[in-house]
Amino acid sequence: MTDLLFRTDPYQREASARVKGLTEEGGIVLDRTLFYPTGGGQPGDSGTLLWADGEIAIATAVKGQGDAVVLVPSEPVSLPPVGAEVTQRLDWDRRFAHMRMHTALHLLSVAIPFPVTGGQIGAGKGRLDFLMPEPPEDRDALEAELNALIARDLPVSEDWIDEADLDANPGLVKTMSVQPPRGAGRIRLVRSGEGDSQVDLQPCGGTHVARTGEIGPAQLGKIENKGKQNRRVTLHLGG
Repeated sequence: MTDLLFRTDPYQREASARVKGLTEEGGIVLDRTLFYPTGGGQPGDSGTLLWADGEIAIATAVKGQGDAVVLVPSEPVSLPPVGAEVTQRLDWDRRFAHMRMHTALHLLSVAIPFPVTGGQIGAGKGRLDFLMPEPPEDRDALEAELNALIARDLPVSEDWIDEADLDANPGLVKTMSVQPPRGAGRIRLVRSGEGDSQVDLQPCGGTHVARTGEIGPAQLGKIENKGKQNRRVTLHLGG
């Protein structure tokens, strides 16, 4: 099992680890990882791995067997040996951009209260697909509502519930295309706001900013028809 450091502190940029194994495809498995593996519409992290005799660029991270996270090198080069002590360094600017966008898309699902049929997170551009028969009537008002949510600088936190609790509250799941992972007994929830100021609560395994104010101004992009009742809404974030 890989210790998921990004789950404990998504703002951690550097950490030591030990190589647990190497895959046949040339991937690297560590005992603890800063690198978020591709999943839930969020890309895997990139960065650098350093050890006593070398350094390697990491292009992405993916889920391996069981709970393992596999780091994928940018090119086929010499790998650190099993048991080696290594230092992980994230491409922080890219990770933080993903955190901002992921939280912004959660808020977009508040501003557009329709079931989500798909989504994708990028460093400066993201999108959600909605089961929405007609496009929004007032695009400017929708963008203003989203930015008002962001500007409230709401705290973003996590909670955990049992799978049985999720079954008893199916409305928590907004995404029709991706269901929360099951089998571990617990489901992670991400909350935007708290108490009377809570605006969103939904299952999610991704990385998020600590407060919505860190997202910055958001701009709606294209709103496209992707099927009889499916609308794709694109979102852009600056800097």
